[in-house]
Amino acid sequence: MNEFVLFTDSCCDLSAETLLDWNVKCLDLTFRFDDSDREYQDKELGSKVFYQMMRDGKSAKTSAINIAQFKEAFEAEVKNGNDILYLGFSSGLSTTYNSARVAAEELSEAYPERKIIVVDSLCASAGQALLLSLAIEKKSEGATIEETAKFVEDHCLSICHWFTVDDLEYLKRGGRVSPAVAFVGGLLGIKPVLHVDDEGHLISVSKSRGRKAAITALADRYSELALHPESGKVFISQADCMDDAKELERILVERHKIDPAHIVDIGPVIGSHSGPGTLALFFVGKKR
Repeated sequence: MNEFVLFTDSCCDLSAETLLDWNVKCLDLTFRFDDSDREYQDKELGSKVFYQMMRDGKSAKTSAINIAQFKEAFEAEVKNGNDILYLGFSSGLSTTYNSARVAAEELSEAYPERKIIVVDSLCASAGQALLLSLAIEKKSEGATIEETAKFVEDHCLSICHWFTVDDLEYLKRGGRVSPAVAFVGGLLGIKPVLHVDDEGHLISVSKSRGRKAAITALADRYSELALHPESGKVFISQADCMDDAKELERILVERHKIDPAHIVDIGPVIGSHSGPGTLALFFVGKKR
């Protein structure tokens, strides 16, 4: 049986050390600031530096991974006799998955003896990381590439994504909220609670008055929706708000005695759209 290699992209927000430890290969989305022609890879600029630049008024534009980049990375593996399973950033948020799909189709014609399977995770940030961790477990159990891909496809809509942002301005820039809502919400200290739906799009669900209430609302969603609240994996991602991430983890441990959460930094590509202070919670749920 041919060995297969797991690929993902930087929107999983896992560190290079974790990806190396998990034996997962990763391609980077990129970003650049509006007033500069320099293009950065997702993890090239430290998150603290990036978010301080955003707070100082900088804004960034992001770019997906293109077909040529995927072909180059995938071909290096298939030439070595490896099959490939790629778990990609949600197609509802980026063209990255579609580029990978086209690259796989073109390479499959050149290397018909190799298997290149591309899966739309319909996930983002640590939700994508959580799904990847489940795929790794399945692979370690001896599952074939087809069995692992089927498992991921069957479970991606069980990965719950719930998050809040500290400043509505960044969602306004991305067209997620209107300028009027952002203005009033800023005056009243409104913190929206959002999630990622079954199509992989961001959806606003409710509004909380103040940050503390928003963090509690995230914990409430876990209590309501988690498939195994006492034993399930919990991933948290944060955009330069580690204290809030730890507070969310504390509430969940107090309520459900969960194991410590896997906390990751939200990288610049996703952070460009959500802004500093974004806090997100991911878990396997009864429904998304």
